Amino acid sequence: MSGAIEQIDFHALAAWMDTCDLGSGPVQDVQLLAGGSQNILIRFRRSGRDYVLRHPPAHPRPESNETMRREARALSALAGTGVPHPALIAACDDETVLGAVFYLMEPVEGFNPAAGLPDLHAGSAAIRHRMGLSMIEALVALAKVDYRAVGLEGFGKPEAFLERQVGRWKKQLAGYAQLAGWPGAQALGGLAEVADWLERNRPASFKPGILHGDYHLANVMFCPDSGEVAAIVDWELATVGDPLVDLGWILATWPEDGEEPVMNIRPWDGFPTQSELVRHYRECADHADFDAGWYAVFGCYKLAILLEGTFARACAGKASPEIGDKLHARAKWLIGRASRWIADGMPFERGAGGLG
Repeated sequence: MSGAIEQIDFHALAAWMDTCDLGSGPVQDVQLLAGGSQNILIRFRRSGRDYVLRHPPAHPRPESNETMRREARALSALAGTGVPHPALIAACDDETVLGAVFYLMEPVEGFNPAAGLPDLHAGSAAIRHRMGLSMIEALVALAKVDYRAVGLEGFGKPEAFLERQVGRWKKQLAGYAQLAGWPGAQALGGLAEVADWLERNRPASFKPGILHGDYHLANVMFCPDSGEVAAIVDWELATVGDPLVDLGWILATWPEDGEEPVMNIRPWDGFPTQSELVRHYRECADHADFDAGWYAVFGCYKLAILLEGTFARACAGKASPEIGDKLHARAKWLIGRASRWIADGMPFERGAGGLG
């Protein structure tokens, strides 16, 4: 069996499940699932019911236990809302049971497009178009949840959320200087100019809400028989702030006409354009008066800095040089994209009913 599976003490898991009245007898039909992060996802069966276990990796990060607690809290809060998500079954805060905080959730019957499109979806441009629109509808549903009403008061710090963002990520970038061999921020081209533009053009206000924090096609599962979102997954970066940051993340990662399909998802024709995504968000949201361009540029800026972190670690011999070079090239491309949007206008606002 996989090393990840061998890491889990299923006898201890079963004993804990007994205390929660979650079936009886042995854990069966154990299967390792592919996840969008380094966390372990295992599907299993007990007493005729299927479960998915989410557990930190074999070598957990210092924040792994707190991340598990936050994920479980977010999923618990979303119960009964219109947001498609994996339903939380139970969470274990006792690190001694399996060596770390973990939780159980309902399996999601669906597929992730980053792993390839099923024949039905690959064969229908109309279904692929619906996939993109459904992603926007799921995002709007999340933004409409009253975070206080569902128990997420204190889950984030919405006060001055946007004012903190550029400085926060600028500080993270500066921290890479501690890694030997990293050539510095200048290797990313016009990043400083992008940061200055973001500060000068920051939205004056926003409506606080829940944001996923890493919303893109690899973190969404779709129904096997339609273009509807079955569940938004991987909630480890969820917080309370400005939900439009998630829209910007989609735009930053979504291809324009003539560009290679995102994550090599093929065929790409039929998926909505960026303008269609923005227009659909405006149609579905409670408010349509927002500057999608600012959020898209911020998405490029933040993602570029995150990707550059792997390159910096690769320069210091702490990550794969091949992956580091690939992500550095992508980070430069993102800053170039943001710079072009700033100079030439936001293409996705044309015909989207926006401000541009």
